[in-house]
Amino acid sequence: MTFSAGVAPRGSAVSPGRRSGALLAAAGLLAMACFAPVSAYAQSSRVLKPRAKAAAPVYVSYVTHEGDTLYDIAGNYMRDPSDWAALSRLNHVPAPRRMPAGIVLRLPADRLKQEQESARVIATSGPAEHAFGTNPYVPLAEGATLGEGDRIRTGENGFVTLELPDGSHVTMAQNGLLDIGTLRRTTLTGAGDRLLELRSGEVESQVTHATKKDDRFQIRSPSVVAGVRGTRFKVAYDGDARTTAVEVLDGSVGVDPAVLAGRASAPPPGAPLQASAQLVPARFGSVTRAGGAIGGPIELLPAPALAQPAKVQDGKTVAFDLVPSEHAMAYRVQIARDADQLDLIRELRVSAPHADFGDLADGTYFVRIAAIDSNGLEGLPQVYAFERRQFGLAASATQRAGSRDYEFRWFVSRATVETRFRFVLATTDDLRHPLVDRTDLSGGQLVVSDLPAGVYYWTIVAEQFENGRFYEKSSAVRSFTLAR
Repeated sequence: MTFSAGVAPRGSAVSPGRRSGALLAAAGLLAMACFAPVSAYAQSSRVLKPRAKAAAPVYVSYVTHEGDTLYDIAGNYMRDPSDWAALSRLNHVPAPRRMPAGIVLRLPADRLKQEQESARVIATSGPAEHAFGTNPYVPLAEGATLGEGDRIRTGENGFVTLELPDGSHVTMAQNGLLDIGTLRRTTLTGAGDRLLELRSGEVESQVTHATKKDDRFQIRSPSVVAGVRGTRFKVAYDGDARTTAVEVLDGSVGVDPAVLAGRASAPPPGAPLQASAQLVPARFGSVTRAGGAIGGPIELLPAPALAQPAKVQDGKTVAFDLVPSEHAMAYRVQIARDADQLDLIRELRVSAPHADFGDLADGTYFVRIAAIDSNGLEGLPQVYAFERRQFGLAASATQRAGSRDYEFRWFVSRATVETRFRFVLATTDDLRHPLVDRTDLSGGQLVVSDLPAGVYYWTIVAEQFENGRFYEKSSAVRSFTLAR
């Protein structure tokens, strides 16, 4: 009995000459061939068009090794080892026989074996929990591994970032619910299959570029499925408004209805993103309501700027002033420990270009700011590094009883660091023409005597040098009146 890479009628004879030609042709083929064409959706910018006909079956090619049998191939690469019978019928190859190397077989893509993978938690902050299936939620810690069936929940100022096996990252924002639906890799092709179910809140994904044609990464909300093959994008679902917003920072995202005619509607693995109901390019977003048509692309607002980008955050609270952006209805300000914003720790949405986060431990951080438009879409971000170094300076002045002497006192919160002080006293609030300007003070007290009656203005400036950097802190300009 001889075997041919082509499909021949069952039981037909194949001559030695035909067998030789078939094997030579098969040897020239790749071990992992491409998929059959997929017809999923007619391309449309606004109106979703249902499939005109069912999608064609998708097959993967396998090139045999010397001694392979259909039993071996089904056991190694198919979900059900008994699929050897289907492979026998599909390829017209008797199962018991061992095959020579170089024969090309077709394997149904939808029945290929997949191995479950896990995601690693690389950062977590604030209230963050996870649960498997119907089990109760428990705190989520950095270094934990999660897989299919795990659910993640974050609270106020709670954040979680997952790292997938291919190096992709998924960051879950505060007050969100996310389920890991599918996290697998196809044994034969090595293609990844990842599906995350967003129940509420927002996730930002930084997806590595696909290396296999059938790689799949999708974020599914109750209203849309957002699919990519390598990009940076965000998906936010508002359960109250039943609205899903997709914002694309890099690459392109295919957006499809979550359900159409009672079934999942996203294109299958291997289908180009252009087959989606809507293709959203970089620097654009879309807004879709549950049950409605997929929203068309909307250009995202440009990134705003900080008013004082080099400011050291040395006050009692960490606060930022933004340069107002045209067309901005609100602003989103986030603080992270890293420039890529994978380790988020704080977040505020404000209607005015000012955000006050309250107290924060000393250290180096990164703030990301973005403007929000009238559609609720978050615009392009801008990230700044900043230093948090609390440097308190308190000052007071008191007239000595029975005299025209004034005693000035001050102290700093970082008293362990060597500090130099400058004292300025003037008769105008701009301090341009000082009566006293002392730059050589090391203590926390100064007495000014024999002041004539009048109104006076003064300030104290503290200077410190630590870890190779110079820091300066000024008190508010204060005033007092000396009566006759």
